[in-house]
Amino acid sequence: MGTGLGRLAESLVPAGGVPSEGIPYEEIRHFPRSTSVGHAGRLLAGTLGGRPVVAMQGRLHAFEGHSLQEVTFPVRVLRALGAELLVMTSAAGGLNPLYELGDLMLVDDHINLMGDNPLRGVNEDALGPRFPDMSEAYDRGWLSAAEETALAERMRVQRGVYAAVLGPALETRAEYRFLRTAGADAVGMSTVPEAIVANHAGMNVLAICVITDRCLPDALEPVNVAEILRVAGEAEPRLARLVEGTLERGRAARPSMES
Repeated sequence: MGTGLGRLAESLVPAGGVPSEGIPYEEIRHFPRSTSVGHAGRLLAGTLGGRPVVAMQGRLHAFEGHSLQEVTFPVRVLRALGAELLVMTSAAGGLNPLYELGDLMLVDDHINLMGDNPLRGVNEDALGPRFPDMSEAYDRGWLSAAEETALAERMRVQRGVYAAVLGPALETRAEYRFLRTAGADAVGMSTVPEAIVANHAGMNVLAICVITDRCLPDALEPVNVAEILRVAGEAEPRLARLVEGTLERGRAARPSMES
């Protein structure tokens, strides 16, 4: 759960063995501490949409000083716990001029501009292949389930390409033009490392962004963090309905969505 979106955890029905308030990351061995605004940094467990879920209330970022291996270590832990699907939410800047503040964007593909890859180094064959295929980095079956859920809920959703940058500085007007020319619909500082590691580990991935600011180079205004958190907070009830409804819909879908 990304910036300002941690309240999605309130939809989680707690499971036995994990406190309802969750476990702080710093109490979990090898988990780095989350320091970013709007990220509580707690691990929760329970059920959502009729499925057993382990949830990260807040994520880790490379701009906090973590390596991409450290950023994605929790994904390895979730996979070791038996997770088959990784659902990610994040706040992102909208590059597509047709997007509006508060829109939900289903990530269809990504562009990695972080200058690094979490799989760099010696490969651990027991975790995944040396050269994982990324032709369907975001599972089409789950994307379809999310779109069907949005239609049933009469909810506006977009489907687009996410560009990941290192941060923490926001982009210049020239960089926004470059990103849009490269085919990106939204830009952020997360999601892609976790998606790469999840694919490497054989997990399905569903990623949903909330467009919290518009990054239009010819009408660019200074970023207001409080405004970003406000937009994310207002979009969160819709995001929670979309995630929960998608899990429920996927539960009844074809077996291939479980693999």
